[in-house]
Amino acid sequence: MTATTDGSTGAANLRAVPASDPTEPTIAPDDISAVARRAAERSVEHLLGRQDEQGWWKGDLATNVTMDAEDLLLRQFLGIQDPDTLKAAARFIRGEQMGDGTWNTFYEGPPDLSATIEAYVALRLAGDRPDDPHMRRAAGWVREQGGIAESRVFTRIWLALFGWWKWDDLPELPPELMFFPKWVPLNIYDFGCWARQTIVPLTIVSAKRPVRPAPFALDELHADPACPNPPKPAAPAASWDGVFQRLDKALHLYHKVAPRRLRRSAMNAAARWIIERQENDGCWGGIQPPAVYSVIALHLLGYDLDHPVMRAGLESLDRFTVWREDGARMVEACQSPVWDTCLATIALADAGVSPDHPALVKAADWMLAEEIVRPGDWSVRKPELAPGGWAFEFHNDNYPDIDDTAEVVLALRRVSHPDPARVEAAIERGLRWNLGMQSRNGAWGAFDADNTSPFPNRLPFCDFGEVIDPPSADVTGHVVEMLAVEGRAQDPRTRRGIEWLLAEQEATGAWFGRWGVNYIYGTGSVVPALIAAGLPAAHPSVRRAVDWLTSVQNDDGGWGEDLRSYREEKWIGHGASTASQTAWALLALLAAGERETRSVERGVAWLANTQQADGSWDEPHFTGTGFPWDFSINYHLYRQVFPLTALGRYVYGDPFATAAGADTGKGA
Repeated sequence: MTATTDGSTGAANLRAVPASDPTEPTIAPDDISAVARRAAERSVEHLLGRQDEQGWWKGDLATNVTMDAEDLLLRQFLGIQDPDTLKAAARFIRGEQMGDGTWNTFYEGPPDLSATIEAYVALRLAGDRPDDPHMRRAAGWVREQGGIAESRVFTRIWLALFGWWKWDDLPELPPELMFFPKWVPLNIYDFGCWARQTIVPLTIVSAKRPVRPAPFALDELHADPACPNPPKPAAPAASWDGVFQRLDKALHLYHKVAPRRLRRSAMNAAARWIIERQENDGCWGGIQPPAVYSVIALHLLGYDLDHPVMRAGLESLDRFTVWREDGARMVEACQSPVWDTCLATIALADAGVSPDHPALVKAADWMLAEEIVRPGDWSVRKPELAPGGWAFEFHNDNYPDIDDTAEVVLALRRVSHPDPARVEAAIERGLRWNLGMQSRNGAWGAFDADNTSPFPNRLPFCDFGEVIDPPSADVTGHVVEMLAVEGRAQDPRTRRGIEWLLAEQEATGAWFGRWGVNYIYGTGSVVPALIAAGLPAAHPSVRRAVDWLTSVQNDDGGWGEDLRSYREEKWIGHGASTASQTAWALLALLAAGERETRSVERGVAWLANTQQADGSWDEPHFTGTGFPWDFSINYHLYRQVFPLTALGRYVYGDPFATAAGADTGKGA
């Protein structure tokens, strides 16, 4: 595939025809098809050029400055702060500060109190003075919001490590949780895997309550330094909040009288649990927070920094850094090579790249080598299920996830591999594992089956983000699509998934997006799955989804949805147009047979108009979700893979459309 000789996006060559709204010219179908093809060709060249020589793709994963601030606090706590890292991290943090002195957690989002506090403290560590104008503005805003007392628990834990907050004023998290059997509420397997990996080491930290010498005071961050933690009225005793507040008070009393032998045994059990789950690259779960807290917890139990476990853990954290040309250093919360690679493979294949193209074969080889064929934490609830799935990251054998596994199967199915038997065996294992991870309600969560306990989110400790892993429409949609492509559309388990999806549709016609922003992502995931599974485009649920997507299309022809849609109804389906969200809407509309409609043509034209000369798209807005509202992600490859997939399907059609809903009769 080659780019046009003039290097243009082709948008200037669009031939406008009269439209009902003169500000929105309709593009003649013959022109828009040609423009879409040229845009896809440029995008293919760009994406092929970004493949690693080992076969994988990985874009930067941007979150917010708390990752960078906590990295500096960790180094301060361990006594390993170095000037170069401190200077580079501070440069990045300063560069993310807004004009009013605050920091937010997503592009153009509102100020965030905890992020502002943590960023401020990190800059104090780097030598910025409280009377510097940018620091004075930050501290003034923090005080206006109620000061440190109003920040999230995790922020106050970091401050407690240096005596800037009292441990007695934090929720208690006893290590004796390790001894709860899995049938007891609030056992560690009641928590989602990301929360579980964080909570286990934090039970040690909570029990030890360490305090390192503070290099400075933080009185300027209290609304009233004489009373940094003003009392708050307790919730009614008959309410769930009241029950758990009183439970926390009881746990504080228990902390004072906990039998030493029992507590020591519990902390040792937690340490064993942590060490057993350290990955080959030294990290834990492939994500930054569990790694940070695991290093702290083990250090508190006497593991020195030269211990192999500690050394590997710290080295793994260094691999989460992105050094920018201006000398700034950004810390990724996670890395997404498996996810990026399967999505890139799908995009290239759907955009006309030959199934036996060397890049696709190399990608398939790498994905096959990443298959996880040993049990992990998921097997605690599914002990009889044979392993076979894929994780999100380079190394995360304990936590393969259902979403990645479904998309990897869809990617592998698009490649003509020289060893088809190897591919078929891996697909069959992934298929069986995904089917075995179905929850009782017929849907699928991300990492575990039936991880739906109502209690973990009630804990005073858990005031930040989702801590359980219930089924979601987007993951279930991807699994249903994969099952349909594999000829199992009529399998009773697939039909149960479809029934759950139909029941979960909102009154508007949209579906909630758990792992992407938000209703556009959910709807863009579900509609192609329903069509692949055999629902006709005329089905009422599909028509309602089409009507909703059409109704929220922006005047410029694109689609966008702000992260505030997770909290404020007025933002649902609304926001600045982005390449990834426009692509998600197009994927749903194309699956629903809307190719020749004005809405689709305008969306395709928007992608062509906004494509850059090198075949890429820019997307500063965050369209990925870690925790709805609380933790947002900008996947830098989303802006490349999803537009290419949409353009490819507009030009070439869905590669599996002719087989949609077919059933091969294969068993599972």
